[in-house]
Amino acid sequence: MTVDISRVVLLDVQSGKYVEADLLDAIQERQISDWEDLWTPALQEGLERLASANAPKSSWPQNRHWNWREKSEAMNGLLCSQGFSLVCDGVTQGLIAVNMVSHRCRLPEQQGKDLVYIELLENAPWNRPELLFQPIKFKGVGTMLMAAAIELSREQGFKGRLGLHALPQSERWYREACGMTDMGIDQHAQGLRYFEMTAQQASAFILKGGSR
Repeated sequence: MTVDISRVVLLDVQSGKYVEADLLDAIQERQISDWEDLWTPALQEGLERLASANAPKSSWPQNRHWNWREKSEAMNGLLCSQGFSLVCDGVTQGLIAVNMVSHRCRLPEQQGKDLVYIELLENAPWNRPELLFQPIKFKGVGTMLMAAAIELSREQGFKGRLGLHALPQSERWYREACGMTDMGIDQHAQGLRYFEMTAQQASAFILKGGSR
């Protein structure tokens, strides 16, 4: 399988400078190995920091049970599924998995239209301040992955439309940073809030900096 690589930039927090990163339109074995060998120990380190700081369990990362190997294997060979990886300094910094047929739009102005549904989006542990990494390594990972999902939506003829169910800790980011519409609690999705992005919101996100 041919993997397309796009050049993007991330903010190196330590230096305050933007650095080049590679956006891959796939999740390969190298990324899964990084998740197993680097992300998992770093996540455990972060959890130990939270425990030492007596942080309430409600502040612990709600996606700590995600298993990218299982997800990657489930996606393998499915034309409706797509993964993207963000690599910088030779290490995987972020992953996203999407599906192009599982959901349809719910907002009244676009109800029933196709969209790209984001199943999982995760930042490497050392880029997450809630895990008490000081300083974090890179900023902009989530933004670049969202931009990739928007571009895929456009390539599919969906005009940038996206949908997702957000974990409570991520709701504010999708609402405020991404500008998505909060459609409230979905009782059919474990009580998670459903968010949707219109074509206009997608354009606004890219103009705001999602294409950096």
